Amino acid sequence: MEARAQRRASARSQYLTFRVAGETYAIDILRVREIIEHRPVTRVPLAHPCVRGVINLRGSVVPVVDLALRFGMPETVVNRRTCIVIVETQIEDAGLVLGVTADSVCEVIELEPEAIAKPPPFGTPLPAEFLKGLGRSAERFVLILNVDRALDLDALRVGEEPAAARAAE
Repeated sequence: MEARAQRRASARSQYLTFRVAGETYAIDILRVREIIEHRPVTRVPLAHPCVRGVINLRGSVVPVVDLALRFGMPETVVNRRTCIVIVETQIEDAGLVLGVTADSVCEVIELEPEAIAKPPPFGTPLPAEFLKGLGRSAERFVLILNVDRALDLDALRVGEEPAAARAAE
């Protein structure tokens, strides 16, 4: 009996939930390094508009992406609750650390595998390719981000539009 309970507990995954432009998103907690207070960024010439710039995080240069802009929404308005979530991505077999702006951080939730549905092909504020799934937590849903696709820097090269804007055409 106890072994079954341990297997069920280990099958659960934890996600950090946060708000961007009125929507609740989630990232696998294992991809989150830390959450820091929003700070001024240094602009990078010719960077994609959703790359707000870079910050110095304990001696490392960390690019900061405004998820609202990445998803084709208006720029994030910084206030006292705005923060930067430092995440690890895997792009082309290379690890990369990025910061993403969030209007606020909500909580860490646990989801059973059966509480996660495939991303719907329509009805979400962003392309399905940016989503890993749709998580059901209590009486609400959260959009679980596919961090590697949503933050793919190859897609953020100079002169390219965000995928959300291309999808709207």
